[in-house]
Amino acid sequence: MLDIWTQKSNSQSQNARALLDAREVLRRPLIESDTKQATALYEPYTRTAENEIDSLFPRLPNPDLVMYVFPHLAGSHPTPVPGYSTVFAFYDHVQYAMPGERTDDY
Repeated sequence: MLDIWTQKSNSQSQNARALLDAREVLRRPLIESDTKQATALYEPYTRTAENEIDSLFPRLPNPDLVMYVFPHLAGSHPTPVPGYSTVFAFYDHVQYAMPGERTDDY
């Protein structure tokens, strides 16, 4: 049984080796200019997590509201609070557009 196994595996390995040698003859090395050109050509189409989310589900505009709080007294013991400005987003949470939905500024 071992002789049959060895004979069969040797013939298969010789065939595989001949096939690999034939492929090596047909292969040509990559030239650096070809790889740079291919990288530059396909870079915009490469999918990453960041550009996938941004392109499929863009954020809808969420304007900021700038509010001024006038000087006042606060607390049970009236403590003076100076006037200050603060910023609020118009919507509570970020809204995303559906794929293909219009996202131009309105």
